[in-house]
Amino acid sequence: MGTNHQGRTAEKLNVVFAVRVIEGGEQGFLDLYERLRKSVAGTPGHIVERLGAPADDSRQWVITSEWESADAFFAWQQSEEHQELVAPLREFVDQRQSLRFRVVKETKGVAS
Repeated sequence: MGTNHQGRTAEKLNVVFAVRVIEGGEQGFLDLYERLRKSVAGTPGHIVERLGAPADDSRQWVITSEWESADAFFAWQQSEEHQELVAPLREFVDQRQSLRFRVVKETKGVAS
């Protein structure tokens, strides 16, 4: 595990962004996510992005992403383009939480 000059590890970074979409805000949230998804797809250091829908009536959605490094993620997160894209988010969500972590163990299942 390497550490760069800013104290961040040089390992892959995983991000979980959980939001609770307001009642009636699902389509606006999905439209916003579509723009965000298209933007991040071409971002250096971005590996994969996933959107998870609630399995119940909680209105709790998650966006997960994997990055080559913390620096790549933070550069994108702090970019003007990202800030402009996510500014309307508060119109569609009433709760949000962002978690960033590096994977220290992984267990894979048997391929089907």
